[in-house]
Amino acid sequence: MTQEQITFLTFGILLVLALVFDLGLLSKKTSHVTIKKALWQTAFWVTLALAFFVFVWVENGHERAIKYVSAYLMEWSLSIDNIFVFILIFGFFKVKEKFYGRVLLIGIIMAIVFRIIFIAIGIELVEQFHWILYIFGVILVYTGINMFRQKHDEEEEQNLQDNKVYKLLKRVLPLTPEDGDGKWSIRKDGKKFYTSLFVVVIMLATTDIVFALDSIPAVFTLAKGDKLVIYTSNIFAVLGLRSLFFLLRGAKDKFGHLQQGIAIILIFIGLKMVSEPVLPYVGIKEIPIYVSLLVIVTCILASIIYSINVSNRALEEEEKPDAGLDREIH
Repeated sequence: MTQEQITFLTFGILLVLALVFDLGLLSKKTSHVTIKKALWQTAFWVTLALAFFVFVWVENGHERAIKYVSAYLMEWSLSIDNIFVFILIFGFFKVKEKFYGRVLLIGIIMAIVFRIIFIAIGIELVEQFHWILYIFGVILVYTGINMFRQKHDEEEEQNLQDNKVYKLLKRVLPLTPEDGDGKWSIRKDGKKFYTSLFVVVIMLATTDIVFALDSIPAVFTLAKGDKLVIYTSNIFAVLGLRSLFFLLRGAKDKFGHLQQGIAIILIFIGLKMVSEPVLPYVGIKEIPIYVSLLVIVTCILASIIYSINVSNRALEEEEKPDAGLDREIH
């Protein structure tokens, strides 16, 4: 077996064991996921992804390992924005908390299947037409600029009532606003109706597809078509979505400026790819992968810290009038 085959085999075994552990021991049958449990599950998936990074370093060398961890961190940061849309979907359809875990799991499994299909098509295209990476680069720069300019407020958040997928489902399927006590479909007056939970699962999967249109080109440009890096980083990041959802669902307002950090990452990766052909003419062979990793980590941390500071200052400003009023009363 080649080193790559050994790495893929190890990844597959690790994934199966991790899913059994997560779903069997960490999740059990409980309907309520506490912040503490979500923190443990998130730590579990992040630790597993980083352990695989060490394995890739040993088996495949440091350059491939750094490509992998760069791609994983970028996917992980993009998934936070993904989760905030998931939160909107659950709220819009008034999903009961006891169904969160199962709905998220099925939606995420569907998302992984779609991503594998997209990645397979992308790899085939890159192998046949290498220049498509430069198109990905231009797309990333354009997407990054738009994302940076976009305001993160309620008026500009996704309007689920006008969502095209939701409109299509309403047009082609008989839907009911009921959750069917956890069922995907119910019968009323002898006619089959699809429940709100069925709609939510489809919405979660298609929402991830929209996000994948940004993230997959970014991973391709980072990894330069490396199948191992692209598949493993994507799957690890998506599998961590479920626990991350429970961890972040109450902290939406704390990450108001994260998308600006992600936008800078996308612009950097896009420019890095587009500028690749001209770098030798200015005496630079290529931009090292560790520079990409440094940019990704810096942008994620800086945007999170800035977001938290802005959020805390806003809370302090809101509390000031109350404090003054209390002093007047006393």
